[in-house]
Amino acid sequence: MQAWRIQDDHTLKLDDAEAPEPGTGQVRIAVRAVGVNRADIMQTQGLYPAPPGFDNSVPGLEYAGVIDAVGDGVMGRKVGDRVMGLIPSAAYSEQLVVHERETLTLPDELDFATGATIPEAFLTAYRGLFLEGGLQPGQWCLIRPATAGVGLAATQLASTLGARPIGSSRDLANLATAREMGLLEGVVEDDTLPERIQALTGDGVAVILDMVGPDWKTVLKGLRIEGKLVMLSALAGATTELNLRALIARRPTMMAMTMRSQPLEKRIAIAEVFNDRLAPLFANGRLKPLPLVSFPFSDAPAAHTHMVEDNFSGKRVLVND
Repeated sequence: MQAWRIQDDHTLKLDDAEAPEPGTGQVRIAVRAVGVNRADIMQTQGLYPAPPGFDNSVPGLEYAGVIDAVGDGVMGRKVGDRVMGLIPSAAYSEQLVVHERETLTLPDELDFATGATIPEAFLTAYRGLFLEGGLQPGQWCLIRPATAGVGLAATQLASTLGARPIGSSRDLANLATAREMGLLEGVVEDDTLPERIQALTGDGVAVILDMVGPDWKTVLKGLRIEGKLVMLSALAGATTELNLRALIARRPTMMAMTMRSQPLEKRIAIAEVFNDRLAPLFANGRLKPLPLVSFPFSDAPAAHTHMVEDNFSGKRVLVND
């Protein structure tokens, strides 16, 4: 098989690799499509290494494919099953091995390229909004920003499951795709953001799903008393300043989360949530996959360049025919 390996000069090279064999409880997947994420670019640049114990030389967090071999003790999967998933590293491979219980069911209605757009965005968004944030039907939430993969997935999940999503962007024109997915209101990322949120909601949003940071001194004014802020990343900077007295007065819950470094038992738990709660919604059409642009598996560098240089609002996918 072949896999894309990170070179010492922070470029990618397609190399031959030995096909992995599944161990006890594991399945081997013939990868048909790979979702491209900003984390892959950062790993290639040496800025975001794989968690300890995982191959840091091959990037890639999400895949879709077909099980072509099973290890001893596998009970819930079989050869020929169509699956997808989110893993800590090494998805840029023609074959990979994972635990059977961390695989996600790929609905028959979706092709492999489409399936590769789902795991990272929808698992992250669902966990952040509903499992960590506790968002309930009817409540308002703010998604910062509602433009890329996780933001678009969060918008659609909130709308489909009965909440009321507000999305932010530096340019409201960039929210066009999010509006098609159920975004109710858009706000500009500037000093007027909290006033606009208060005008829309009356008392602030229940949950902020934050991928921007760091201007919490302003943003938290749009969170209702005892609301929750869930931080996924800090695209705009790594430091912030807060008025602690104002923070105490509003009593927010503030937390950070990551999907990549979760231990196996937590990856299994979130996979079970997806298979139980979200896969049926994709199968019946209530949830829609994200817009995508595809590249041949043999041209991963072009997909990375597209992510860096193009403002496409959706997912990039490597397709292995």
